Amino acid sequence: MELESKIPAGPLAEKWTRHKFGLKLVNPANKRKYEIIVVGTGLAGASAAASLAELGYSVKAFCFQDSPRRAHSIAAQGGINAAKNYQNDGDSVFRLFYDTIKGGDYRAREGNVHRLAEVSVSIIDQCVAQGVPFAREYGGLLANRSFGGAQVSRTFYARGQTGQQLLLGAYSALSRQVANGKVKLFTRTEMLDLVVEDGKARGIITRNLVTGKIESHSAHAVLLCTGGYGNVFYLSTNAMGSNVTAAWRAHKHGALFANPCFTQIHPTCIPVKGDYQSKLTLMSESLRNDGRVWVPKRKEDSEKIRKGQMKPTDLKEEDRDYFLERRYPSFGNLVPRDVASRNAKTVCDEGRGVSKTGLAVYLDFADAIKRDGQKTIEAKYGNLFEMYEKIVDDNPYEMPMMIYPAVHYTMGGLWVDYNLMTTIPGLYALGEANFSDHGANRLGASALMQGLADGYFVIPYTVGDYLATIGSADKLPVDAPAFKQAEARIQDQIKQLLSINGTTPVDEYHRKLGLIMWDYCGMSRTAEGLTKAKGMIQQLKKEFWSNVKVTGDGEEMNQTLEAAGRVADFIELGELMVDDALNRNESCGGHFREEYSTEDGEAKRDDENYAYVAAWGYGGLNQPSVLHKEELVFENVKLTQRSYK
Repeated sequence: MELESKIPAGPLAEKWTRHKFGLKLVNPANKRKYEIIVVGTGLAGASAAASLAELGYSVKAFCFQDSPRRAHSIAAQGGINAAKNYQNDGDSVFRLFYDTIKGGDYRAREGNVHRLAEVSVSIIDQCVAQGVPFAREYGGLLANRSFGGAQVSRTFYARGQTGQQLLLGAYSALSRQVANGKVKLFTRTEMLDLVVEDGKARGIITRNLVTGKIESHSAHAVLLCTGGYGNVFYLSTNAMGSNVTAAWRAHKHGALFANPCFTQIHPTCIPVKGDYQSKLTLMSESLRNDGRVWVPKRKEDSEKIRKGQMKPTDLKEEDRDYFLERRYPSFGNLVPRDVASRNAKTVCDEGRGVSKTGLAVYLDFADAIKRDGQKTIEAKYGNLFEMYEKIVDDNPYEMPMMIYPAVHYTMGGLWVDYNLMTTIPGLYALGEANFSDHGANRLGASALMQGLADGYFVIPYTVGDYLATIGSADKLPVDAPAFKQAEARIQDQIKQLLSINGTTPVDEYHRKLGLIMWDYCGMSRTAEGLTKAKGMIQQLKKEFWSNVKVTGDGEEMNQTLEAAGRVADFIELGELMVDDALNRNESCGGHFREEYSTEDGEAKRDDENYAYVAAWGYGGLNQPSVLHKEELVFENVKLTQRSYK
């Protein structure tokens, strides 16, 4: 299969403008004749559904929560990037583009990333107009702070609740269209399959999570805005309901899955407490603006702290190792996430970790409080400090926070072209569900930016090009054989899961999978470990399908059944992630193969052999996946070894 990215020709700064002019348009009076399905109502989904309905399309929006306000986008804390240059500190659209390309270790498309930087400017204006309460300077201008991987302040924020406030803005726009009758909202409804007929996406099969009813929904186009797959690791900062099922079922129908091994480990999370913890809690990267990361210089001091024989405040300044500031003087504590995470793991592996488990480092605000005063720190981060204290039962104004890396975001996802269309015509993927904008590592505060860029400013243009091509008559009725066959497939899978009647709970398989993924396909990877993991996942899959315990019935509310279907997909995805990591014999961004590192422990890319997008096709049940390559072309940036020193 030849992958056509459809990136337009011409100068980088003119590509998106030229492309928009070249797209086919749908007459305003004809838009109401087209129906579009939007799966997921987080930032990407809510903004897309609202924008398309505003244009006049008929939209069906689906979410498995009881309200779009519960989408995982709400959990984003620190901010959203935009190249406004309000600080007059040297920022620009090109600098945001360059920081993003470099931060992703040169494994993203130039065209997509520059478009993202361009529309970032409009996103802030849109959100301010919606009433999003961004922080402001004393004179009334919007405030900015810095995030990892940048030397300018371009991150707009609403304390530590930026995701929540942005989602409320998008939800308000969506609710307006629901009230106008242009969006039909389906809550507590999960997509279980994609319907493809004549090579095109025709609709979806859903399960009502309250009644268990299987239903068909037809449309001219389907937009997947279902987020990332970080919960394949079981423990992550994602909401427990976040899953890969919608994207994975589409993958099985021909949508290529790109760069699945590119997952992001966030350096600033509350450390794991026990074996049966169900999720992890993020502490915003914004905290690294004022917090200093350190561990004791000597293992003996770390051991005393772990045993409770010494407090961190007892340790003298000269006995502390501010390791990020030491190793990366130019960026200090604001190095990109993958760099900060690996360094935290390294000092803990050396025996200098500070929690009871030895898997934590300090994030210390003592200097910032002394410099700016506690009230200033409270105004910036108060809700984050409160959350930390409630979870850890320690006051971060008096004692340093303890943090450790955890799975946070997934850069991989469904392959899409410049129009955000997958390899299935009529099927689009937006936000974290696609692979397109972050390469091998995402810069902080860019997830919210991409979700809103795709929903508000990209898909309203690009989906019309496809719809104008097929015409409004090209819609399959829900009583067509393709829908009935898809419904039957889902019913058969539900019956299969219920009939196993084994002895091991679903969560136990999920926990085992997560441990395999974290140990062998997490922060650090080796060919030997990945090969071992592949065998372990295949064995786990056999055990799952022969001994999983799914209670209840299919025609009722059944959260165990929901979880079983999601875990079955996670197991298959996990194997593909391992295959992808084994295939990529280099280190780049969050993909760190120990065999491929520089003398000082940094990621070592192989641009000659691996400057491509790895897009995998589904090979069939228990058959190997098929690798397709999209070569990455760099005309505006020079491929160099990343340095933040």
